[in-house]
Amino acid sequence: MTDPHRSTDASSPAWPTPPTSKERNAVQRSVDRLLDELAPERSLKGADRAPAPVEAHRTPNGCVLQGAAGALTVSWFAEVSDATTLGELQVTVWRGVVSRRGAAKPRENAAVVRELSLRPVERPTDECVWRASDGTLFNSDGLAAHCLAMLEQQSSDEPDA
Repeated sequence: MTDPHRSTDASSPAWPTPPTSKERNAVQRSVDRLLDELAPERSLKGADRAPAPVEAHRTPNGCVLQGAAGALTVSWFAEVSDATTLGELQVTVWRGVVSRRGAAKPRENAAVVRELSLRPVERPTDECVWRASDGTLFNSDGLAAHCLAMLEQQSSDEPDA
């Protein structure tokens, strides 16, 4: 795919025929590749890590990128009850600190700044691509770059950042 941000019609999120196991596995690999790009799995040696301006945390089906004043969460919701869809990827930009399981509760609740919903494109010819609700298409690398740009934009919009 040469242009990761092509626009197309997003009127029908369902596939006309049920996706095959091969197609479901390809989409899951695409989700895993995106999450690996945004928040790579890390070793258990926490003492070796240098402090980073953005902390990346993995969850079983997503990730959290937490900056000083904002965060970005990516969550994959695989569709198991509907044979004509594969699932939905939710990307959310937050102002503040996002609460994670097992972590201390932040002083203030985080507030949603922007949400982006994406679905896998039906039977792509080059690689699995994601279609946003506004029709914009992303390949995995383009979506990862877009997510990081949204987080950077949120960080630069903060008055004390």
